[in-house]
Amino acid sequence: MVFLIESLVACAVFTLFVFLMSRDPIKTVFNYPPAIIERCDKLGLVDAGNKPGGVAFYVKKVTAMAVFGVLLGLLVKYVNGCETFWCGALTAYALWVVVNWFDAIVLDCIWFCHDKHFVIPGTEDMVGEYHNYWFHIKGALIGMLLGIPAALVAGLMTVWIR
Repeated sequence: MVFLIESLVACAVFTLFVFLMSRDPIKTVFNYPPAIIERCDKLGLVDAGNKPGGVAFYVKKVTAMAVFGVLLGLLVKYVNGCETFWCGALTAYALWVVVNWFDAIVLDCIWFCHDKHFVIPGTEDMVGEYHNYWFHIKGALIGMLLGIPAALVAGLMTVWIR
């Protein structure tokens, strides 16, 4: 029951985070399908310092993954009562997977793909790209892999914190 409530709260918090970040869609353009990013780049809307492949981009990603790992570690330690590395890592990973697939299915495929709020000016004709469900499903599969290091950090947190 704890894990179910925890999952619902995590999905709600993640949704709030996405909502706040999406107030200016161009700031999150690197979460969009590649063709939309390319069009935005041609329109001069893309901040070159945040492009994938740049050092700053990867530093942000690794930092975010470490922070999520620490937060998940604290969560599984104090909410789930995990005391061992494997309990912490597996519980954190399970929570990561729940939020990851909630993001892919509900936030991306249902909300993002159909809400005009996310359509960036100059890309209105790219309906097919905005409805590219496979892009979001592939992202969720990659997200499952990205959750592994965060879960390992969470597992370490459960044994390091006394």
